[in-house]
Amino acid sequence: MSRRKPDARNPKRPSSHSSASHGGKGGGKPSRGPRRDGGAEGHGRPEKPIKAGKQGKFAPGQAYGQSRGQRAHDRNAGGKGPNRPERTGRDDHRPDPRHERHDRDPDRSFDRPRHGPRSQSQGNRELPTWLYGSHACLAALHNPERYHRRLLLTREARETLAGDLPANPQPETVDRARLDALLPPGAVHQGIALLTDPLEDPGVESLKEPLDEAGDDARETVLLLDHVTDPRNVGAILRSAAAFGARAVIVTDRHAPEATGALAKAASGGLEVVPLIRVTNLSRALDLLAEYGFWRVGLEMETEKSLAQAVSGIRRLALVLGAEDEGLRRLTREKCDFLAKLPMSGAVESLNVSAAAAVALYEAARGSAGTKDSL
Repeated sequence: MSRRKPDARNPKRPSSHSSASHGGKGGGKPSRGPRRDGGAEGHGRPEKPIKAGKQGKFAPGQAYGQSRGQRAHDRNAGGKGPNRPERTGRDDHRPDPRHERHDRDPDRSFDRPRHGPRSQSQGNRELPTWLYGSHACLAALHNPERYHRRLLLTREARETLAGDLPANPQPETVDRARLDALLPPGAVHQGIALLTDPLEDPGVESLKEPLDEAGDDARETVLLLDHVTDPRNVGAILRSAAAFGARAVIVTDRHAPEATGALAKAASGGLEVVPLIRVTNLSRALDLLAEYGFWRVGLEMETEKSLAQAVSGIRRLALVLGAEDEGLRRLTREKCDFLAKLPMSGAVESLNVSAAAAVALYEAARGSAGTKDSL
């Protein structure tokens, strides 16, 4: 029996000079050895070695011998994979907020400067708002409690109001079409618009102590509005409150309008004179006012006592008004010490809430306070 010599090109293949390759005693075809993939003998090809630095048919980041399903499983389980970069957290991939541009439109830029007063109110109420109209803007410009950002005027309005404008902020001349596009539709701006921060809310606690300048016969009046939602009505009430020297106007936090340009224009400067106080619970505010020595009088048409009779002898008065369609709510009515009505001829059923407030404030202002000063 001859001895086979290995082929130099393939050590597992027998030499071509063996007797088996020439049909010697072994006969038939020579055996090729077992398959590497575990198949039957004589039906396999040797695997080609993977060259260094190449991954062949495997996906990027997939290790040799690792299936795609196994790689996905490792990724979902938190594995990084051989070529997966290390992630230290989501915050590392967010842009730096100091480099963000909050608003591309300079007319609508509400970015707060690094220095200047901040409002203590919550939510959108701490953002600057656009006021418009000559009376509202001029009153805000001369209010030292305000912080102003921009003042826009048309050329005609700048010439008309030149003597009434303060040194700061510097006015910017724009055309009327730009103001129309900037402000709400239908806003009667009279060629002037002011971007300003909201006023501070002093809170009901600011009403605890009487005014020092009030005399013995002076009456101190506070208005409370129960679910009055129209900004023009609230603005008109603020205007009447400023005219008759009211101490403050109190509204509910949810069912009351924001101090926007429409409200400020209807107030015609009254928003800068009379504090607009917001409370979460009107009943609680009425309890606090009672502790501070206020008599609570609610306006109601279905009662016998007139307002002049109800406020006689009262030094600290809290007038409570409800919405025109619903009036006072039951719980608010129960918190009042008296219910009073305005004398009317009966030709109309009721007055608008802003008109009723003006009449009630006039009635409270013309009467003198007596000796009744506590509950």
